[in-house]
Amino acid sequence: MSSQIAKKINSLREKIRENDHKYYVLAQPSISDRDYDKLIKELEALEAKHPELITADSPTQRVGSDLTKEFKTVEHKIPMLSLSNTYSEDELYDFDRRNKEGISAGEKIEYVVELKIDGASVSINYVNGILKTAATRGDGTAGEEITNNVKTIKSVPLIIKKDNSVKYKLKDFEVRGEIFMKVKDFENLNKEREKRGEKVFANPRNSTAGTLKLQDPKVVAKRPLNIFVYNLVSLEEELKSQEENLNTLKKLGFKVNEHFKKCSSIDEVIDTCHKFEKIREKLEYEIDGAVIKVNLIKQQNKLGSIAKAPRWAVAFKFKSKQAVTKIKDITWQVGRTGAVTPVAELEPKFLAGSTISRATLHNFDEIVRKDIRIGDTVVIEKGGDVIPKVVEVNLKERPSGSRKTKPPENCPVCGSKLFKPENEVAYYCENTECPDQVKGRIEHFASRGAMDIEGLGESLIDLFVEESFLKTYADIYKMKKIKADLMAIERLGEKSVTNLINSIEKSKEKTFDKVLFALGIRYVGSGAAKKLAAHFKSMDRLIEASEEDITSVHEIGESISKSVKRFLSDKHNRKNIEALKKAGLKFSFAESKTAIIKDNFFKDKTFVLTGSLLNYTREDAEEKIIHFGGNTSSSVSKKTDYVIAGEKAGSKLDKAKSLGVKILDEAAFTKKISEINS
Repeated sequence: MSSQIAKKINSLREKIRENDHKYYVLAQPSISDRDYDKLIKELEALEAKHPELITADSPTQRVGSDLTKEFKTVEHKIPMLSLSNTYSEDELYDFDRRNKEGISAGEKIEYVVELKIDGASVSINYVNGILKTAATRGDGTAGEEITNNVKTIKSVPLIIKKDNSVKYKLKDFEVRGEIFMKVKDFENLNKEREKRGEKVFANPRNSTAGTLKLQDPKVVAKRPLNIFVYNLVSLEEELKSQEENLNTLKKLGFKVNEHFKKCSSIDEVIDTCHKFEKIREKLEYEIDGAVIKVNLIKQQNKLGSIAKAPRWAVAFKFKSKQAVTKIKDITWQVGRTGAVTPVAELEPKFLAGSTISRATLHNFDEIVRKDIRIGDTVVIEKGGDVIPKVVEVNLKERPSGSRKTKPPENCPVCGSKLFKPENEVAYYCENTECPDQVKGRIEHFASRGAMDIEGLGESLIDLFVEESFLKTYADIYKMKKIKADLMAIERLGEKSVTNLINSIEKSKEKTFDKVLFALGIRYVGSGAAKKLAAHFKSMDRLIEASEEDITSVHEIGESISKSVKRFLSDKHNRKNIEALKKAGLKFSFAESKTAIIKDNFFKDKTFVLTGSLLNYTREDAEEKIIHFGGNTSSSVSKKTDYVIAGEKAGSKLDKAKSLGVKILDEAAFTKKISEINS
């Protein structure tokens, strides 16, 4: 009896998988929704009676019930490299020339041209035919595990199809792809959110990326996510070509974009790119270019990679989409640094996946240069298909009633007198209590790249500032004392407030460089914060440092040093820093170092990096050295313990050899890290 039930369950699963493939991958449904639902309900009923027969690859297991409290780190079998961008035919000819120079004389190169889908990259690992893990790109070497969320996407097979024509065993392999939303699905999602009074998403790509990081797979399952798979990765098999890989992926049941073409010359590649650009408007999903890859895998391997990009592949970026609309008004907004920026208020226009009603005008000089006036008909585009901007004014259609605008003398939010520094185009509000600055600084402080306080988003920050719960970002760490007041807010409950406070407490684990970046010092991005933290080791030493001391740090210029000194000399900022110290945030590397800083190869040694590394950016490598207790320097001297030399290492490598300094290549550097982690 049990064997008959098992057969029935397996038969139902196979029917459901087959129909999922026809509906979600091939777009060729063969049964009605009602009949499909009957199959699902029958399978659910049988599995409920016989839970011992439930398997992870069952269609009923796509949507899990457990929340993902933490996204674990997953290492990619082969790094997920970013692509270098090209924007002209000449750059594609250069790409072809470099490839021909990089392979044996007389060898022919073929290319495969594919659409560049505008979504979120994912790597999915299958073991013995069953989906094991899925991960984001991350830093290229490792990403965050999002398995539970990816399993909810019905165009992603939980178990691969068997096809005897596939000549590879593929016991353990990865597929890479792009998760996206169709434009229509995205628009419908936004309409539903608008009806519920929720904030609408900016564009399909952002909503896709945000959905993949949600904690509840049940919510993810309700979002219209889709996927195109474009790469097959195996360390066990000797794969032949990209064209064969795409056809193999289709046979295994994956959704592969139909628009790809093998080309025998770079001229054919260019012609194909232009043809793809022409069909752009007819597609159901967003693309922003074409991807060109050397077809043969053995040639790809020979050409290799530089820094974080392969030599054998590039992206050909299409021109930004444009639209024509009118400027209804020009307003001014205040950012977290106090910069007051002009914004064009537009007649709404749908462009590149979203409805545009506002566009940046950058600064007043830009308004004068382009002679932009209220009432003008203008051409707008998304810079890099992300940030809307005004490209030009249609002077022929300028109405007689168009009005010039003037820069404000006072802050449009708090009314304070504005300040314009010499040799700068921007105007600044210097009132640190200005509500819009406060909101912007808190939003930056809580953002993922800084303190990563989950749940403290733009809408809650606006509410908390307006209700006077938050006046500075230091007030964030006092919120646990007013938990009862927060729970009294209509839209908040005990669970959401508890989760927020837990996330605030967890943020105290962030390292000194993250805290320094979170403070929002003008010109100090995450890279500069790492360099300053690594050099000065503590906030106290940074406060004591002179402008000259700060400028002496590798790649830290005069603008950054002046900004740091100005920020740290401000009494209000110093007061916030002291409050954050009392709250338990880490303001020195000594506080940031964990138990991993025990005796190891890197501890207390000084390293200099030179040349390009394949699997690390300069910042990544420096961060790892510092994490293990080492130090980095920008110049080679007798005090240098090791020079880590990548491709095209220059004078620093020569100096290291002349001084007898020990040299590590990238492989040796990676091995040392692996030995500590193992």
